[in-house]
Amino acid sequence: MTEMSPASSVGTSLQRLDGPAKVLGRAAYAFEQPLENAAYLHPLQATIARGTITRIDSTAAEATEGVIAVLTHRNASRLDDTEDRELAICQGADVAFRGELIGGVVAETQEIARHAASLVEIDYEEQPHDTRLEREDGEVYTPDSVNPTYDTDTDIGDVFAAIGEADVLVDETYKTPMEHNNPLEPHTSVAVWRPGGEGPTLTVYDSTQSVHGVRAVLARVFGLDTQVRVVSPYVGGGFGSKGRPHAHNVLAVLAAQLAGGRPVKLAVTRQQMFAVTGYRTPTISRLRLAADADGRLTALCHDAVEQTSRIKEFAEQTATCSRMMYAAPNRRTTHRLAALDVPVPSWMRAPGEAPGMYALESAVDELAHACGLDPIELRMRNEPDVDPESGKPWSGRHLVECLRTGAERFGWDARAGAGTRREGSWLVGLGVAASTYPAYTMPGSVAEIGYRDGRYAVRIGAADIGTGTWTALSQIAADALERPMEEIDLSIGDTDLPYATVEGGSSGIASWGSTVVAAARAFRDEHGKDPDQGAVTRAEMPEHPDRADYAAHSFGAVFVEARVHVDTREVRIPRMLGVFSAGRIVNPRTARSQLIGGMTFGLSMALFEESVLDHRFGHVVNHDLAQYHVPAHADIGDIEATWLDHPDEHANALGAKGIGEIGIVGTPAAVANAVHNATGIRVRDLPITPDKLLA
Repeated sequence: MTEMSPASSVGTSLQRLDGPAKVLGRAAYAFEQPLENAAYLHPLQATIARGTITRIDSTAAEATEGVIAVLTHRNASRLDDTEDRELAICQGADVAFRGELIGGVVAETQEIARHAASLVEIDYEEQPHDTRLEREDGEVYTPDSVNPTYDTDTDIGDVFAAIGEADVLVDETYKTPMEHNNPLEPHTSVAVWRPGGEGPTLTVYDSTQSVHGVRAVLARVFGLDTQVRVVSPYVGGGFGSKGRPHAHNVLAVLAAQLAGGRPVKLAVTRQQMFAVTGYRTPTISRLRLAADADGRLTALCHDAVEQTSRIKEFAEQTATCSRMMYAAPNRRTTHRLAALDVPVPSWMRAPGEAPGMYALESAVDELAHACGLDPIELRMRNEPDVDPESGKPWSGRHLVECLRTGAERFGWDARAGAGTRREGSWLVGLGVAASTYPAYTMPGSVAEIGYRDGRYAVRIGAADIGTGTWTALSQIAADALERPMEEIDLSIGDTDLPYATVEGGSSGIASWGSTVVAAARAFRDEHGKDPDQGAVTRAEMPEHPDRADYAAHSFGAVFVEARVHVDTREVRIPRMLGVFSAGRIVNPRTARSQLIGGMTFGLSMALFEESVLDHRFGHVVNHDLAQYHVPAHADIGDIEATWLDHPDEHANALGAKGIGEIGIVGTPAAVANAVHNATGIRVRDLPITPDKLLA
């Protein structure tokens, strides 16, 4: 970064700049945009898992007072690009999965639209379907790559020879279920279709993690080039599910084309989200860890099987962390997919890393137990000097320091043998797991800085999904310009602003912050410290000179205390501690919130979350928050998150690394390991429910 100003903003715990507007209800989210004469859309969804629509009778719906139009494949406009079959809705009579969007009702109110949608009669010709993921599924195949662009498989050394010669071998299978993103704000999209007039043909107010991403996709699908504007200043959470457009975005535009120029508002219901806005694919991971008598790994093999949809491939990078976490001379990782008649999976907070590290860190705990070693000692014995996958030096790892710091603060020395510690009616155990996440930066973002009347306008099409972007980017801009925060006017969340990459992969602040720093430097170089009125400078995020020479990741260690009731087998987590190394922390207040939120997310993954698919009919039966369990306040004990002060100048110009997802990555395994230490029972399929602890 540029030299810090005397009153440095970066590193201070400033309150959120957007906080008052949100608390007072003045922050207008997508669905709340004040638009005159708006109409409302309620989707029609398929009620079969696979087949063809043979009849649609919308007579009763169309006769309902207040109904403007009934959208189906019979009257929907033809899309310009149908290559992405998730988005190619209302283009024909085929049904690919239960819950697929097949139309909608546009009406004067939400209530009328929803009622009229229930009056539409639809008949189908059903076809046999398959929604069950099996490890030995005969239809599994090898994808070309895994998210985002990783090699599908890796094979170094002679893994199977090392396994055969191992002194100690762990060979176990770990499973994670289908899980659904449930941000507080459901997915919403408001479409305004006005061709031939002034301004854009299509304006969309959208709840999204990427306004420019939505614009690019909708422009392509509807053949509009750049005649699309997307606005999204505030977003009520996303967890990855709002990182890319889904079918509901297309449905809103199709409906707006039938609405005679009126804005059309669509709010996806909580139940509909379980079919149309993505989810974490279930995973089956077979881990084989071979070690010598001292606990040093001689081979590591991680084979992952996942599901995807028949109509669109999504290959999650479940085994990629196993390529770089520990030193092992022989390593093998594979990914296989089963294409099923299910909705399209997508990003969910720490996709790949969260389920993959649950499997790896559980297996490492089992190896420590088999070797008679403390789990922290085993990890330290297998600490790699350089990245095992690339051979590059670490930009900053510090995992051992995280483990040691956490062990001291958590009271790790009180840990007893598995199933031996009891306090009253509760079995007590301690568990630990390592955490990691790639330090992504995404090239291409552009920032503009302008000056007028003593104020600096900082413009970039970034997103704030509740993570603190409004505040953190303002802090970065203030320090880079060497001006107080009060002189910074930040604008984000609009495609009328310069291009910004997606708020995804924990890359937002690292990417956008580096871009703002570059723009500030360019502004000062061009205009000096006493700029003229109207001075403006734009700059793109520069390529960091060290980036290609170092392996850049965030690391951490999560410690958990678990208590299991001896009679009911209820699990409680009274204490959690996370110690992380994630580069420069821009705002400790919002960073702590992100890390604690991630750990809570991981606790939820370990103990509660499971989307139950009824394979007879192809739908998720627990598709609301009454049945799909996430933690309530009573489930959360004392959660503490802290970090090491190690800015990572090799990772990017800002020295910061992502913190949005690393909190979740190690937590499920830490919980499972703590439960094992409490009970002596190893649960290898999440979530850990009381019935699995009855042995």
